[in-house]
Amino acid sequence: MEQLSLTGPAASEAQRRARSLQIWRRRTQIGFFVLFLLAPSLNLLRFDLYETQLWVLGMRWSLGIDGLINGEISANQAALNLLWRALLPALLIVGGFLALAYRYGRIYCGWLCPHFSLVESLNSLLHRACGKLSLWDRAPVHRAGVTPQRRWWPLFALSCLLAAFTWAITLLTYLLPPQLIWSGLFSGTLTANQLRFLLVGTAIFAAEFAFARHLFCRFGCAVGLFQSLAWMANPRGLVVSFERERARDCRTCQSEQRSAPAHAALAAPDAPLGNACDSVCPMRLQPRNIKRRMFSCVQCGQCLDACDSTHTAQGRSPTLQWRIGEDALRETLRQRREHPPEQR
Repeated sequence: MEQLSLTGPAASEAQRRARSLQIWRRRTQIGFFVLFLLAPSLNLLRFDLYETQLWVLGMRWSLGIDGLINGEISANQAALNLLWRALLPALLIVGGFLALAYRYGRIYCGWLCPHFSLVESLNSLLHRACGKLSLWDRAPVHRAGVTPQRRWWPLFALSCLLAAFTWAITLLTYLLPPQLIWSGLFSGTLTANQLRFLLVGTAIFAAEFAFARHLFCRFGCAVGLFQSLAWMANPRGLVVSFERERARDCRTCQSEQRSAPAHAALAAPDAPLGNACDSVCPMRLQPRNIKRRMFSCVQCGQCLDACDSTHTAQGRSPTLQWRIGEDALRETLRQRREHPPEQR
């Protein structure tokens, strides 16, 4: 197979596209995170336990069955109200969400999810502190331009606590009036139950952010699980494909030596460390693997950017590409031929 060579302006343009994709992805994450924080205060979405009232887009949302309780409407009218105000909206939201996941996979996780935004930020801080993206990694992860330094540990720990407290108090405002919670926090008049919720919630979230970020995203998040199930059912869904006939090119995947920890100082400068795509995956996956082993891929595209950068620097096209539609189907069929499911 003829290999496409990328040099000069073409290489620069490919790198600019990769950077632009990640810039836009980060913008969508920040925007959705701000929306997540402000939604209760703006009554965009919250359930007030005091009033047992659901707020949606600034309006009070009810099931329309109060009239039946008061004898003002018939049972048939109440059933219609339930259909129009509860069942159909739920089906549209869930169906639309799963349809998006069916085609694009866990794109909500990689481009919008406020929890995953924190996961990536904490990954970066932890890597600066110890060279790993998870405390459970067996070996340091090499990233160009990053030298682990212990001075980052306090910032990582503080960030875990701050993120946990932000998460806990935001979830509380989804259930109780935000003005009441925030004013009580600043004036020191929170009730015992409210304070207990914040303390326990902060402790749980801090432990999760520090020790189990990836474990939760991969195995504990129901939203992510259903997206993955929908995506796996679609052989034409967006998938990262790997040109396996060019697997030998990955051996010369370059990483800057200064990104390695101190114990690797004896290695030659610019030694081929390989696995640039593996080292940047925030979910701790191996992007060159087959689809069924990429079950929790969040379609963030960072592996594609790393592959593009390393191969472009050597004057050749990347070995990882996004495929969708018929191209994705061909990739899926090829994977099934080459890697049939294990017989039980």
